[in-house]
Amino acid sequence: MMNNITDIFFDLDHTLWDFDKNSIQAFDKIFKKQYPTIDTVVFMEKYVPINQACWKLYQFDKMTHEELRYQRLKQSFDAINFAISDAEINQISHDYIEFLPDNNLLFDGAMEVLEYLKPKYTLHIITNGFAEVQTKKLNNSGINDYFKTVTNSEIAGVKKPHPNIFEFALSLTSVSKENALMIGDCIDADIRGAINFGIKAILFDQANSHNTNEVQKINHLLELKKIL
Repeated sequence: MMNNITDIFFDLDHTLWDFDKNSIQAFDKIFKKQYPTIDTVVFMEKYVPINQACWKLYQFDKMTHEELRYQRLKQSFDAINFAISDAEINQISHDYIEFLPDNNLLFDGAMEVLEYLKPKYTLHIITNGFAEVQTKKLNNSGINDYFKTVTNSEIAGVKKPHPNIFEFALSLTSVSKENALMIGDCIDADIRGAINFGIKAILFDQANSHNTNEVQKINHLLELKKIL
């Protein structure tokens, strides 16, 4: 299945870069200084599924960039019954985006698997994340040099799972669909988006939350060493 692969396209958030753990650190910094009564763990229990739901709407153009940043916080504070003004939410959103890339926790095995893959394949990133923030994440976590190209939705003009973002990413490196592989955590954006475009895909499902036979699945990044 993977014998003809020359180029591997990784998603970044929730695939290599541990978004949830890094979010905890960013929010903890904000809350300890400004809102000490908020328990970050309790907040994150609400924030994680709300953020995922908002991102899904954003991926399918049902929510704007600005609405995403506001709604994921507004809904999370509402869920923990914490009264807060729109002005405060906007400031927290600003601070969160500023602090988030300062953290550099990767998923277990990320560096090892990149070291393993780098001599054998040309590696790339395709992300729906915001360009400036994603660049900081790649640099601060020490993995930027592993990737030949980085495609984000702002540059491509569309978001995964739209086929044009995959077309754009391939055009940067002149690789054919048959020789490309997508690895990501989102079954809609990364996996079905890639497969519908004609690219092979592997689902990274650390939490083992997807019961599906439609695609090859891994629960740990180091499993890629047995496949590739």
